[in-house]
Amino acid sequence: MKGRMMKQGDLLPEVTFQTRVRDESVGGDNPYRWQAMTTADYFKGKRVVLFSLPGAFTPTCSTYQLPGFEKAADEMADLGIDAIYCMSVNDSFVMNQWAKAQNLKNVKVIPDGSGAFTEKVGMLVRKDNLGFGARSWRYAAIVEDGRPVAAVIHAPDLNETFEAVEGGGARLNGRTIAASGASLLENASVLTGAGLLDSPKWPEPWPGLCSISMDRSRDLQVRRHC
Repeated sequence: MKGRMMKQGDLLPEVTFQTRVRDESVGGDNPYRWQAMTTADYFKGKRVVLFSLPGAFTPTCSTYQLPGFEKAADEMADLGIDAIYCMSVNDSFVMNQWAKAQNLKNVKVIPDGSGAFTEKVGMLVRKDNLGFGARSWRYAAIVEDGRPVAAVIHAPDLNETFEAVEGGGARLNGRTIAASGASLLENASVLTGAGLLDSPKWPEPWPGLCSISMDRSRDLQVRRHC
């Protein structure tokens, strides 16, 4: 996972998706052509639900999740949702066949074949143990004019489900996430990228903090409350 995880209010990264669309003018038995679609094409000026699944045609995704969103389309429309998008790190040929097999009428599929979008929103995960390669974490988000305002992210390998709503706080595995009291931070160590602590991002000296170790070869610093 190389990208920065998407946050509420962040503008989604601009990515070009290579899609295949039906065009009868092409002729022949397979009248499809390539059409480039951008993030803005999908999200600008709309209130949409975006959900991403690990892989097309996989059992859980095909049996429960994708059909569940398809069935909930009318209810979501009543709540002001303009479109429902299903994304996966699969190419357009695979995504189109999955949509056909699922008889989708309401959910539209977005092929993130190279994982470019998924990586940029911090949702790319290696599934080499299953022979999948790079795939997406399972997540869903409400996106308004290209900015997420609510999201649920499920990381089964970590046994964690994270939920966040703009103005409504966040929860991890159903428990509210709150800031720790100062007493819990006494003598605590913080491991972070050295660049985040260097001036001019943060002024020196650090009142109440002292550096106890630093590893420039790995671009890491550890600072401790003193």
